[in-house]
Amino acid sequence: MGAVRKQQIQPGIARWRFALVAALLCLLALALVYHLARLQVLPEAERGYRFLQDQGRARTIRTEEIAAYRGAIVDRNGELLAVSTPVHSLWANPQLLREASADELRRLAAALELKPAVLAKRLEKYRNKEFMYLRRHLSPEQANRVLGLDTAGVYSKKEYRRFYPAGEVVAQLLGFTNIDDRGQEGLELAYNDWLSGQPGAQQVVKDLKGRTVQDLATQREARPGRDLRLSIDMRLQYLAYRELKRAVTENGAASGFMVILDTKSGDVLAMANQPSFNPNNRSGVAAAAMRNRALIDQFEPGSTVKPLTALAALESGRYQPHTPINTSPGYIRVPGKTLVDPVNYGQLDLTSVITKSSQVGITKVALDLEPNALRELFYRLGLGETVGSGFPGEAAGILPSRSRWHPIERANFAFGYGLTVNGVQLAQAYSVLANAGLKRPVSLVLSGDNSAGKSAAASERVVEAPLAEQVTAMLETVIGRGTGKLAAVEGFRVAGKTGTVHKVGSDGYADNRYRSVFAGFIPADRPRLAAVVVIDDPSHAKYYGGEVAAPVFGAVMAGAMRLLQVPPAEVAPAEQQLAAQLNERGTKS
Repeated sequence: MGAVRKQQIQPGIARWRFALVAALLCLLALALVYHLARLQVLPEAERGYRFLQDQGRARTIRTEEIAAYRGAIVDRNGELLAVSTPVHSLWANPQLLREASADELRRLAAALELKPAVLAKRLEKYRNKEFMYLRRHLSPEQANRVLGLDTAGVYSKKEYRRFYPAGEVVAQLLGFTNIDDRGQEGLELAYNDWLSGQPGAQQVVKDLKGRTVQDLATQREARPGRDLRLSIDMRLQYLAYRELKRAVTENGAASGFMVILDTKSGDVLAMANQPSFNPNNRSGVAAAAMRNRALIDQFEPGSTVKPLTALAALESGRYQPHTPINTSPGYIRVPGKTLVDPVNYGQLDLTSVITKSSQVGITKVALDLEPNALRELFYRLGLGETVGSGFPGEAAGILPSRSRWHPIERANFAFGYGLTVNGVQLAQAYSVLANAGLKRPVSLVLSGDNSAGKSAAASERVVEAPLAEQVTAMLETVIGRGTGKLAAVEGFRVAGKTGTVHKVGSDGYADNRYRSVFAGFIPADRPRLAAVVVIDDPSHAKYYGGEVAAPVFGAVMAGAMRLLQVPPAEVAPAEQQLAAQLNERGTKS
């Protein structure tokens, strides 16, 4: 009987337990399904699939900047002057890199060509940061050598580095960019907004070590910068640079510059400076070598403005090219100073005053003119105001204006003291003479090539054509039989004027320090180029403008006529005699 009861009880207990366990398992399965549904399906669930996706993206998806290409700078013929090349910059997350072993850090420092102590010091400095640069602007080979170590926390980003193919030949005009490819000096700074591109952005997936494993989408395309076409002709630039460097070296000068203008368009075709520097490697470069002296430096132009004084005399109506002027006895006393000529020239006409560069003659002319007439003419020719090149730091010069002029001030003003100009201003003034009185705007960028260039303004008549032509004829005599013989170019008529300017010292004008100047244009009968050469502080035996600066003009213009394929004029007997004088020495100014 007991056995029968036992058999009846056991099945009842098993069913109850089975039902309970089955129910619990079903509930657990349902709960799991519900939880998975909340995580994967239901959009509004708290901490649901959207939350999880956002958290996953936050840990793996990053937005990276796409570097933009900076616009190139080219000369008027399309020759590259500045171009950006792709490079790699290595950076690190210091908090991850600090976890690397000492051996890994030693290998990393060796690959980076750093001392381990330097790397350790940098890690300590940025220990609370998540970003620091390791090395900037490496070649792909150099970057891959470091990345090949697979060090946690070390990454690479693409950047661009500026390269200047012409090197020091046009360095001061172009300027340079900093390590972030932003303009710092010269035209790189002036046109930085034009040249700079707009960086793009893209989303990428990165692994736990920060390595990119997938490119997801481009959010914004990188927009490259716009190219800039300059008015410079590199053929003339190389020529001017070579001859200028030779003159500065041979004369032991402190510095020098040369500017060449296209008389018909106002374009700057060359702008060379000495000393110069290599913009591709600026370590140890003196700040003075980076200065574009042709536009930034101001100087007293000396005798190169005597032809402009003669022009003012012609405008007054009281003088003609052959008006006689008595320079005897070779000096003139002006209240405050006695002005002298090298010799007593005696009776000269106005043309011969310019030919001989007579201090006495030009002083007598100046004292006979209305005091403000000369100042007003200088201003019309472009002195006393910037040429509008847009170059950073361009000097306006000093053109004094007085209600009352003392006689010595009027005299000094007439032969180029008491006012200052920059080299381009002086070249523009001579370009007005070359253009028969028409003044054209000066430009460093080709007008019409792009909107960054200054639009060409209409020419302005500032001098009557017959008067400008008369002064041009005077300037030709300076080359033929005056102080500028060494500026002559065989087969071409040249117009120009020399200048030898005393430099200012601590106690006034120094007796043994000079600035040698030449300004002129060629061909005189059909002008194509106007140029100014300035050699500062020559220290050897020669220092006159006719000896130091004029030969640079002659050598450069001879080459320029060939390069521009300007045909020579028929050589008249007088010009044949002029060509024979090219090797003469000892010309004074």
